[in-house]
Amino acid sequence: MIDEGKVREFYDAALHCYQSIMGDRWHHGDPEAEARGLSILEACAILEEKVLDHTGLQRDGRALDFGCGIGGPTLHMAAVSGASFVGVSNNNPSLEVARQRAAKLGLAERVTFLTLDDTGYKNLPFESGTFDAVTFYESVCHIPDKAALFRELARVLKVGGRLGGTDWIQRPFGPHQTEAQIMQFMRPVNEYIYIPWHGTVGQYREMMEAAGLRVTVAQDLFEGKKCWGSTPDTERPQWLGYEGPQAELFRLGKQALDAAREAGVFSVGMWVAEKPARS
Repeated sequence: MIDEGKVREFYDAALHCYQSIMGDRWHHGDPEAEARGLSILEACAILEEKVLDHTGLQRDGRALDFGCGIGGPTLHMAAVSGASFVGVSNNNPSLEVARQRAAKLGLAERVTFLTLDDTGYKNLPFESGTFDAVTFYESVCHIPDKAALFRELARVLKVGGRLGGTDWIQRPFGPHQTEAQIMQFMRPVNEYIYIPWHGTVGQYREMMEAAGLRVTVAQDLFEGKKCWGSTPDTERPQWLGYEGPQAELFRLGKQALDAAREAGVFSVGMWVAEKPARS
């Protein structure tokens, strides 16, 4: 069973691998931006700005970025919005890199990074109604109890505040329609990239609604087509030839993910949800 502690340990090794290959953005970029020929990092920045626009975060606002990695999206959103951010995860080595980057960019007064206990997402250390916005980028997939997380994210949002983010999902595609057919490709992804389970666009919507949020956007960013965004052919040799800590694990993970992409059962979803006033 993949639990929170094992995910944390996975990222102890992934820190070197992900930085060396992906830089400071560990998520997919905006598909339309990539289709126009922009770089992955440019497409990532555009997607982050789209999510920001959906949340309506203002210059004097305060936001939480859940599962922030080494802080690439967190720092970019803070820079373009003028708002303050708190980035959280349970992997302190990654957060140490994020803190150093915040200081280097002159953003340490507006952006802080907090290390959570492995199950700290079930009881976030913030008062209810603390944040104007909550964001996440491909981090919720690593959480075993996703429903508990969305309840906490809803709790710490202010009334009228919005949650926006993207995450890995699984889906039926082409000849792969049953759970068994889908899991033939997704099970190795879960195993090698330490994902407890992948949800669907609809399941995430349901969990957000059960947490008391009003969902306004729930979409597959690669609807009707294979998700090959943010994985250019030029990057594949870097993954397969990686020689850092636990190199074989990351090679196997890349191969599993590529197989799931080719089958069409892996994709990326985006959601936006608002915390309504109580009736």
